Amino acid sequence: MAIHSIWDNDFYSKMPVPKWSFEMDFTQLFINQPDNSYAETLLIQLSGKKGPDVFYAQDKIKVACVGNSITYGTGVAEREKNAYPVKLQQMLGDKYEVGNFGKPGATLLNKGHRPYTQQQEYKDALAFAGDIVVIHLGINDTDPRNWPNYRDEFIGDYRSLMQSFREVNPKVRFLLARMTPLSDRHYRFESGTRDWHAEIQLAIECIAKAEGVQLIDFHEPLYPYPYILEDAVHPNAEGAAILAKTVYEGITGDFGGLQMSDMYSDNMVLQHGQPLTIHGKANAGEKVTVKIAGQKKKTEAASNGKWSVILEPLKAGGPYTLEISAGKKELIYNKVLAGEVWLCSGQSNMEFWLSWSATGKRDIPQAANDQIRLFDMKARWRTNPVEWEASVLDSLNHLQYYTDASWTVCSPETAGQFSAIAYYFGKMLQDSLQVPVGLICNAIGGSPTEAWVDRRTLEYEFPAILRNWTKNDFIQDWVRGRAALNVKKSSYKFQRHPYEPCYLYESGILPLQQYPIKGVLWYQGESNAHNKDAHEKLFKLLVQSWRKNWNNDEMPFYFVQLSSLNRPSWPWFRDSQRRLMEEIPNTGMAVCTDRGDSLDVHPTRKQEVGERLAYWALNKTYGHRIVPSGPLYQSVSFNKNVAMVSFDYAEGMKASEGKELRTFEIAGEDQVFYPAKAVVEGSKVKVWSDKVKEPKIVRYGWQPFTRANLVNGAGLPASTFRSDVE
Repeated sequence: MAIHSIWDNDFYSKMPVPKWSFEMDFTQLFINQPDNSYAETLLIQLSGKKGPDVFYAQDKIKVACVGNSITYGTGVAEREKNAYPVKLQQMLGDKYEVGNFGKPGATLLNKGHRPYTQQQEYKDALAFAGDIVVIHLGINDTDPRNWPNYRDEFIGDYRSLMQSFREVNPKVRFLLARMTPLSDRHYRFESGTRDWHAEIQLAIECIAKAEGVQLIDFHEPLYPYPYILEDAVHPNAEGAAILAKTVYEGITGDFGGLQMSDMYSDNMVLQHGQPLTIHGKANAGEKVTVKIAGQKKKTEAASNGKWSVILEPLKAGGPYTLEISAGKKELIYNKVLAGEVWLCSGQSNMEFWLSWSATGKRDIPQAANDQIRLFDMKARWRTNPVEWEASVLDSLNHLQYYTDASWTVCSPETAGQFSAIAYYFGKMLQDSLQVPVGLICNAIGGSPTEAWVDRRTLEYEFPAILRNWTKNDFIQDWVRGRAALNVKKSSYKFQRHPYEPCYLYESGILPLQQYPIKGVLWYQGESNAHNKDAHEKLFKLLVQSWRKNWNNDEMPFYFVQLSSLNRPSWPWFRDSQRRLMEEIPNTGMAVCTDRGDSLDVHPTRKQEVGERLAYWALNKTYGHRIVPSGPLYQSVSFNKNVAMVSFDYAEGMKASEGKELRTFEIAGEDQVFYPAKAVVEGSKVKVWSDKVKEPKIVRYGWQPFTRANLVNGAGLPASTFRSDVE
């Protein structure tokens, strides 16, 4: 008897299981929802027996775990106890019988070097006749003996494998697994394995869709934890437990009920004026309802537990109440505002507290503003020159680097320990726009750019920086030295650190779960200034990475040019940042060389920096008629012994103190620079030196700590530049 023949519509609507299970017989119902009270009640009614008698009258549900060495448990300590099928058996309990049919080295391809269908494990799996078959194959097909030659046969061979299990059990349920990751440490990573692995992933996804069967993900939960793949391929015991949990969730639909990102709390700010995606997790098949500001959206959690709804644009203001319910659980968020949300990130100069700033004592007592909300992501352990304890080191490996945070109202109590730059930016934005502003601060002292870029981007665009990161020259000496000191007590080969490439993205950006934002403020570079060429590549990848994460190719990205400090590489780096702004669309750069400190990498005058970032946002993002920048080099022409330099944002150019212009230099073909005289002539600056008869190059502000003094009518300083650098 099929369930649908006795099912009434009301009962159907209440049943929290995927719709595809309603055509199955009683046994199949338990396969999908073994602990479902509705199903138990129904069976009791039909049989006249109590629940336990019915449960134990059924044959055990057989789960066949089909795969290669990863299923078998290679690389897992005490695999007989810790391989993922063993752990899965423990999770599922006595109602299930789990079989491990993994064959080390097996390929999915029938013409591969070790076809699974020619192994004894395959024959045993067929004889087992599983009610559920979990397939994880494809890793070994990345071998150059296999995929390059037989890739066109992969989909057909995979579907044939599935059909063979249907023939022994026509009611079999499949769970097809996206493959576990391969580490960049794999010896064939760049010679083909990386790319072929990605192609096979797509093929598996295609098969699941075409066959109408469930896809589970062995890749995503392991990907941010490369130490789990100790040999670059095989998950260890911790990884096996994660795989078991993934399969358990896939079979039962039990994801722990309704869950939202920690970004959701009372006092939060939601981005207004655009369609707003709200997403989270719930048990598979659960009906989810989202309510706010008179809107009511409904959806259903997918087989992977994920759900999302798109709200109509919210009107700026509030307060609103956001209500989210699924199953028997309801989450209510109060005092919610709709406004402009910005992520403020980078290293210590962005983290720099308002209480430390030159204007903090003046402004903190007046910081109360209900229309500004703060979400402050602070590190559990600062990267100070100390050795961290063993408990810290283990937490780092598990990406547990940030303290718990929630949205707070801006007040003298909360603003003092919040980013000064972010505060002044938000204050100007709120004053100018007259809408609520939400500020997310996620800045880590000393952090290099590479730590903030996602793993996939670096694997494809800059894999060399991932390998042996504590010793490679792409990474600044200071960064490597501080990391080595912090983790000195660790003997673990793959010990992680916040400065490691990808680490802060994985521990600090992924947990944001694409919380809707308007744009990004960025103040970082001090820890990459030794190698401007590597940074030029990394910064482009950073912007690309974050825009992809938020699915917004035009997301504003406004950053701070390094200030003045006696470090030799800084003029080149500042000029590089200027050129990056020109190359990357929808960016802007706040110049702050006039607010530097010759001896301190943390200048205290942060108000102007925050406000200069606000000028860019108000001009480019919000369309206000406001000058966003000081003079920016545009071009130069030479006439005999004189250079005429043109600038953008040149109106009202002058020397800041009303004196002569300083720090212009000029050189001929020999590239020997001499101090030059300079005067403003309209929108140009005339530059010359008696020592250079035929000038070819002009530069400005080319000192690590510079006294450059060219400003425009808005009082904003000109950027460092060198005219011959493209």
